[in-house]
Amino acid sequence: MKIRKRYHLQKKKLKKITEELGDYSVLIPTKAKIEMLEAEPYPIVLVDGQPQIMLVDERPFPTLKAALTMEMKSKYVVVDMGAVRFMANGADVMSPGIVDADPDLVEGDVVVVVDETHRKPLAVGISLISGPEMIENEKGKAVKTIHFIGDPIWDLEP
Repeated sequence: MKIRKRYHLQKKKLKKITEELGDYSVLIPTKAKIEMLEAEPYPIVLVDGQPQIMLVDERPFPTLKAALTMEMKSKYVVVDMGAVRFMANGADVMSPGIVDADPDLVEGDVVVVVDETHRKPLAVGISLISGPEMIENEKGKAVKTIHFIGDPIWDLEP
């Protein structure tokens, strides 16, 4: 992962990110040290030195390490255990492997992919179709994976 710049986040920008995080705004405690990493492929927000948030097309979303610390109540996709080994290698999510999804998902949403048994986050991706379509479809891609366990964002040690 190539890091171009590291700096403290301005309060104005931090406020905007916190508001856009919605349910996930708890990832940014009030007294935390907040820094920005301008990195490829996505900018990363460090909270007390830990990569907690990534900016995907300027939209903030939790990294997998942050997602591990909380329960996914929205913007989630649940895959069967047969899909786990493919997800660990960064594969996109195919509709046949999906057992549940947030019914409010729309195409283009950033989502967290979790396994059906333990509900542990496996990947972060961008939905290619709506939540109900993901469950109904019997073939085709449903989520484009952008971050998965073992990738450079996961291994980031700032």
